[in-house]
Amino acid sequence: PSPVRDGAEAIMLDRSTGESAEVELLRRIGQRDGAALGELYDRMAGVLFGTALQILADRREAEEVVQDVFLQIWNKAGTFDATLGTALNWTIRITRNRCIDCLRSRLRRSRLLDEVAVEAELGSRPHAAGGGDTLGAVELEAVRAAVASLPPDQHQAVAMAFFGGMTHPEIAEALHEPLGTVKARIRRGMLKLRDGLEAYV
Repeated sequence: PSPVRDGAEAIMLDRSTGESAEVELLRRIGQRDGAALGELYDRMAGVLFGTALQILADRREAEEVVQDVFLQIWNKAGTFDATLGTALNWTIRITRNRCIDCLRSRLRRSRLLDEVAVEAELGSRPHAAGGGDTLGAVELEAVRAAVASLPPDQHQAVAMAFFGGMTHPEIAEALHEPLGTVKARIRRGMLKLRDGLEAYV
């Protein structure tokens, strides 16, 4: 017998056994078995986190997605149909869909901040009634308040980048700071802004 063939058969058998176990865990979760959810988390969390991280390129968001996914699994396990695909593929599909939602939310935040930058350049002005996609007074004030609440170093870097239109290297040169330090400040500031603007996206 071929060692390669025997090894492949063993892997297929292990995967088949694992799939059966995962299907059974989903059945138990559908019956509100919390222990089963914990077992499934131990089996799948690593794979789902890797999937989310690959799509989002952000560890914090990927961790949040995995938590959301297991909440969805808890609520939707009863709808799983093994005839339509494997348990692993089902959970990965939920993960990808949640990642897409995160990317869309990220895009809305980016557009919101872009509009604030335009407002800063053109100056405040009354918004026409039914102003379509432009920021309303409430949203604009919320963004300004969020920016103002940042620590001084982050506030300065974010303002220079978004309101001043400066590149990261230009900011680093102006502040006499290493480029990595400037990028880290802007990233931390953007994460704080993201949290502060959650209600508006």
